[in-house]
Amino acid sequence: MTEPVPSAVPRSSGRRWPLIPTIFVLCAVAVMIALGVWQLQRKAEKETLIALYERNRAMSALVTYPELPPVPDAMLFRKSSVVCLEVVRWDQRGGTDRMGKSGIRMVADCRTGAEGPGVLVDVGIADDFTPPKWAGGTVQGTIVPGPEQPTVVERLIGRAVPARAMLVADAPVAGLRASEVPSGADVPNNHLAYAVQWFIFAAAALIIYALAVRRRLQR
Repeated sequence: MTEPVPSAVPRSSGRRWPLIPTIFVLCAVAVMIALGVWQLQRKAEKETLIALYERNRAMSALVTYPELPPVPDAMLFRKSSVVCLEVVRWDQRGGTDRMGKSGIRMVADCRTGAEGPGVLVDVGIADDFTPPKWAGGTVQGTIVPGPEQPTVVERLIGRAVPARAMLVADAPVAGLRASEVPSGADVPNNHLAYAVQWFIFAAAALIIYALAVRRRLQR
């Protein structure tokens, strides 16, 4: 008597949906989408901030220069004046004048009293790195974010020091050209592009993973 041939047992292990990798990918996609949504929120916040800066720039009344950092947003791009008692040091940086010509921006770190962090004053654009012969005095100008802004790494690790603002002089000191005054429109607002990138990353991750799982199931 012929024994029955056992039926072939289907190999279902190769067609099982990979649960743990799927959970991992979905969590990663959820994080990417959350980052994209956060960037859209940051975009709206930055647009509101830029509008505030533009309103500040249109005001002509002088405000008292902030003694200590950080400088409130409501004071940035406002007109103010300071008394530079003594130039402690010069910080030469690249810049442009109000005609668009490049040069060396002369930033004076001024002492305004016996104590305190002092005031940064942009007194004009020079053609070389030679500091001007300026011993200080009363300067009127526009309050702008200073050049000593904390880096992204310092912000992430919680070691960011509040940045001082800077006063861009309306009238340059003798021998220099008037520096270009930044505006709120110069504040970068790339959050929409960042949001689109995160959404694209999330969609690409889903598509690539779906194709990989499909290929595995079809083996």
